[in-house]
Amino acid sequence: MPAHPRTTTPSATRAAASSSGLRAAPSAVGARAASGDPALHLRADGISFSFPGRRVLTDISLVVPAGRPTGLLGENGSGKSTLLRILAGELPPDAGRCTAPGPVGVLHQELPFGAATTLAEVVADALDRSRRLERELLAAGEALAAHGTDPTPEAARRYDQVLAEATLADVWNADRRAEEVLAGLGLAGVDTATALGRISGGQRERLALAHLLISRPTSWLLDEPTNHLDDDGAAFLAAAIAAHPGPVLIASHDRAFLDDATVAQLDLDPAESPAATEPGGLTAYTGTFSDYLLARFDARDRWEHRFRSEQEELKALRRAVKDSATVGHPGAAPRTEGGMAKTFYADRNATVVSRRLREARARLAQLEQDQVRKPPAELHLTHLPSAPGRAGAGAVQLALSAVAVRERLAPTSFSLSAGQHLLITGANGSGKSTLLEVIAGQLEPSSGTVDRPRGLRIGHLGQDDEAVPGRTVGQQLRAAAGMEPAEESAVPELFGLVHPRDLERPLTQLSRGQLRRVMLAAVLLDPPELLVLDEPTNHLALITATRLEEALAHWEGTVLIASHDRWLRSRWRGEVLDLGGGEAA
Repeated sequence: MPAHPRTTTPSATRAAASSSGLRAAPSAVGARAASGDPALHLRADGISFSFPGRRVLTDISLVVPAGRPTGLLGENGSGKSTLLRILAGELPPDAGRCTAPGPVGVLHQELPFGAATTLAEVVADALDRSRRLERELLAAGEALAAHGTDPTPEAARRYDQVLAEATLADVWNADRRAEEVLAGLGLAGVDTATALGRISGGQRERLALAHLLISRPTSWLLDEPTNHLDDDGAAFLAAAIAAHPGPVLIASHDRAFLDDATVAQLDLDPAESPAATEPGGLTAYTGTFSDYLLARFDARDRWEHRFRSEQEELKALRRAVKDSATVGHPGAAPRTEGGMAKTFYADRNATVVSRRLREARARLAQLEQDQVRKPPAELHLTHLPSAPGRAGAGAVQLALSAVAVRERLAPTSFSLSAGQHLLITGANGSGKSTLLEVIAGQLEPSSGTVDRPRGLRIGHLGQDDEAVPGRTVGQQLRAAAGMEPAEESAVPELFGLVHPRDLERPLTQLSRGQLRRVMLAAVLLDPPELLVLDEPTNHLALITATRLEEALAHWEGTVLIASHDRWLRSRWRGEVLDLGGGEAA
């Protein structure tokens, strides 16, 4: 429930704050934030932005209310990171304006400190604003007290301003917050004297998040905040977001986290709109990510149904208008309404016929103007047949006996039957990717045996597949499909993962998410008998990832997946092999 301000008078509040050494903050500002004070909302109006040769954002307007954490969703390349940079003031828009109550905290994947900087120095930097606000509030309180019971308007205004900032920053709990954040993000065990150059990349990313949470800016813009967080760390972050009184906007591929942490969603993906207008804008949804999924799929179904219905009606109207203008047989001279009236003057239905023709023409003109644009293609996995010519379901297709890789994978044994679906879980460093590389034949084990049928077709999607310099999307997919060089203009099956317009784009110009979709399409183009996927939902747009999981769940072939995705894990219907390894991944 929203907090309510106390009925203490301003002068009494100021005197109490001054005499208590600033250890107890009044609740009025916090109550305003919790109740959705419009002054604390993050807003954008008509934002548009283009990179050379490519429009990224068109007419984006949004409101992120204080105290209502919001997810920012959209396909890869839809402009989520660009929009966050614009809202943070790091990138000027081509058009439109935005306002965010400051200071604005942006989660950077790398901290702006040198390798020699210690963890203690990073924490001290994060606490610097709270220390400064505490000093400023003390000075403002002393200036206020110096005027006795008749303070000047300037002194009162200054005190109220600093008090509001200090309350939002929760300066009274800064030291305790620093301890709680470091513990909650799994950094409490790191010696504070350790230099950044001596900790892992994952620890540095968690420290970047810790710096933001400790410094507690008013507005939070978070891009992939759960990278390198385990389940407990993600739960801690969700709780911190829920307690924050300012606006929070989160772009994330972590569907389970969005479900836990957000209560509204902003979707940059195309939505139903008139074909005559320029596509753009975004769609706002109320509720968790699960609520969004249901509403989004319903909206998509309605859009597709309306498009089909309108196209059928347009076809019928055009035929009716054309037929009504033809007399006797095709090729005859057109008849005018005046001629029709004379011909059928004696016919009591002449007026009705003329009116219906006018109505059909009017409806046709209106529908041609107002018709919705065609929905863009979405993911459809069409080439995933069950293993042809192999043993039926139940026959052992893969068997591992005490397979190990020195310093990377502990001895592991399991068997996989044709048609079976197996999920491999475990902590970071437990050997999930290593195990998949061994199964795919890309890495020889140090010990143990791997038995698989000779000639078994394995489709392997690695976790960090690299773009081949000098190769286009089309060349990558045609090679995967086994097409000859003479078929350079042929368009391979794209599965809704790749847009035809991107076929001539170099792989090196793709975003990580776009490259991921190309590599997945390449794996599917030569339908495998055993599909080996390493973190298949990494970098995929949320809707694409959800549809992929649903399609795989109904595929009759054999599937082996390694993933730390909590959403995927919680909805997995097949077998599970846990490699352990300490902390959850």
